Amino acid sequence: METTSRAVAQAPTAEGGQQVPSARRTVDGYLRAPFPWYGLDEAFTGPRWLMQVGTAADGAVEHGSIGHGDEPTVRNEHVAGGDPEAKEKFAVVVTVAASPSRRSADGTGLLEATSVSSAAWLAGVGLLSFTWPGQMDHSLRDDWLEQQTETAWVLADDLDGADWSTLSLPVDGVPTEFHYRESEFGWVLAGSTTAGVHVGAYGRGMSAYGLGFAVVKDIASYA
Repeated sequence: METTSRAVAQAPTAEGGQQVPSARRTVDGYLRAPFPWYGLDEAFTGPRWLMQVGTAADGAVEHGSIGHGDEPTVRNEHVAGGDPEAKEKFAVVVTVAASPSRRSADGTGLLEATSVSSAAWLAGVGLLSFTWPGQMDHSLRDDWLEQQTETAWVLADDLDGADWSTLSLPVDGVPTEFHYRESEFGWVLAGSTTAGVHVGAYGRGMSAYGLGFAVVKDIASYA
């Protein structure tokens, strides 16, 4: 699979797995991107917030994520005590610049091409970063996360496989086909746009079936 990198930077975490607020909220990286950002369309009226961007070795912005709904934390799935209304409900949209294999800006290396699989993998790993299986010891989570990350990579490399179905959702008002899969941890989808980017998304507690995507007109409004 062609993708930007298998190393996805995660926001720093505090004691107990809570996301550090200062790790996000910075719009500078988003403003440096030479491509448009995507988020949920205007039909979604809930909270919107920035997460983080991913860069190449030369500092060029290649992808990033923005969130919608409840801000998720890394937590055990039993924290809510089994009450579905107490669980976080969120959807995160990942935008990945559609790029061929190319030289880095400083001429020192080769940047790998990106594809829909890149968006699918980034979305899959994003969902895992906010997942903590029930009754798992804290010391075992790193091993579990490594194994599941590898699984997400394999799944993203086989978008035509049995683990994926297709789902048509509007992108800038135009019906667009996405690759879609569900797991016990939430859902993941990925597709392409006509704006030169691939779009991935993941979420939990919020159905993917009623979502629509659109170019973010003012990314600073998410900060």
